[in-house]
Amino acid sequence: MNMSGDGLKRSASAGTELFRVKTGTWDQFGSQASAIRFEVFVNEQRVPLEEELDAADAQCLHALAIDATGDVIGTGRLLPDGHIGRMAVLRPSRGKGAGAAILLELIEQARSQGFLQVVLSAQTHAKGFYAKYGFTQEGEEYMDANIAHILMRKTL
Repeated sequence: MNMSGDGLKRSASAGTELFRVKTGTWDQFGSQASAIRFEVFVNEQRVPLEEELDAADAQCLHALAIDATGDVIGTGRLLPDGHIGRMAVLRPSRGKGAGAAILLELIEQARSQGFLQVVLSAQTHAKGFYAKYGFTQEGEEYMDANIAHILMRKTL
């Protein structure tokens, strides 16, 4: 697993915003990624704390979006089986391209690892976002942590 990606990604939605997306291990990024995830999932969305962190974090490739001022504003992860998950961007930074930059980096990392497809569990309010990047909905909505989700897949 490549754990050393580091690049400057132009925002897909804002055109002028620049985000650096770094990839690495949980040991490298766990404290920063968990702070973003706690803010978004636990504080905002009321996901129970015990459901937020899991044993998979140690095996995942993690991505952090860092804005032009050097602040970490978003995160996501790629599981060893090709699932993308725990995508989260802090509220003040949403809609500026950080989520797109993270997603595109994780897709590229999956491609470079030889995956033929990636899968994710999207909160239903975000399925339009993922559809813009080639993900298609599969199956019916289901509840996870009291939030409606839908399975989505993208062929690479």
